[in-house]
Amino acid sequence: MLKIIISGCNGHMGKVVSRIAAEDPEIQIVAGFDINTAADDGFPVFADPAEFSGQADVLIDFSHPSALDGILACCKANGIGAVLCSTGYSQEQKAQILKASEVIPVFQSANMSLGINVVADLLKRAASLLGSSYDVEIVEKHHRRKLDAPSGTALLLADAVSEALPYEPQYIYERQSRRQQRGDEEIGISAVRGGTIVGIHEVSFCGLDEVIEIKHTAYSRDVFANGAVRAAKFLAAVSRPGMYTFADLVAGSN
Repeated sequence: MLKIIISGCNGHMGKVVSRIAAEDPEIQIVAGFDINTAADDGFPVFADPAEFSGQADVLIDFSHPSALDGILACCKANGIGAVLCSTGYSQEQKAQILKASEVIPVFQSANMSLGINVVADLLKRAASLLGSSYDVEIVEKHHRRKLDAPSGTALLLADAVSEALPYEPQYIYERQSRRQQRGDEEIGISAVRGGTIVGIHEVSFCGLDEVIEIKHTAYSRDVFANGAVRAAKFLAAVSRPGMYTFADLVAGSN
């Protein structure tokens, strides 16, 4: 039986993860972490991760970057693997996560959808073939409550393109104040916020007389929760500390 902790358990994504994990006969939710300590789902909820003193195999975090210190401290103290699904980490926090991976296994992705990670791989291939002959533009759309813009997923996709280009691109987030022609070495990233859009990401390779578009649409949060649970199962089977991604998960399932 896989014992998991859900950080951010009373948030929108935390509730979805709780539901999906509770329906899985191979999983037991042993605790939750949240500033809202309401315990409505059959497991104790702690505002401070340091209050947890039980046993767990993996923690799934869908909370906020401000919770990182407590999460990593708890995981390191108890030998718990961490699936980090939050976005918006600072460079200092990214270094902190990397340091923690020397002690515990850490799985991190800006988007927990397997489909998005397949798209990222497709973008690398497309960029390597198209090179500097095509302009790259990314448009991401999310619900009206989303705080960060651009989304972590948009940056994940931009980074995937950037890795394969023959130059170091500049990310351009807005153009209304730029009275100038588009530069050759840019990736444009635009954000749309409205309604209840779960997540739409579209990448366009714009060339001479043709446009190639690669698009991913998430219709429910279940795709992210399922990916997180899948990552937790993968991480529980890992025997060594380190940083792990969907590339490792897919390779391990083949």
